[in-house]
Amino acid sequence: MASTSLKSSGSWTQKENKLFEKALALYDRDTPDRWQNVAKAVGGKSAEEVKHHYEVLIRDLKFIESGRVPIPNYK
Repeated sequence: MASTSLKSSGSWTQKENKLFEKALALYDRDTPDRWQNVAKAVGGKSAEEVKHHYEVLIRDLKFIESGRVPIPNYK
């Protein structure tokens, strides 16, 4: 059972990511039951999964902003 939830939380489709982004814009940090609302908007994800996805996103942004991620060469 745990492996199933880990698999679903680690695998996000492009559509789920877009729904996640829209839900984050709609439900800000002051929204009661934010993660439950975001999970409902995305569909197929638990509140715990969307919160973890958000935490990973914030961590990645911090790495990018700190210069730890090299800028790709798009030639």
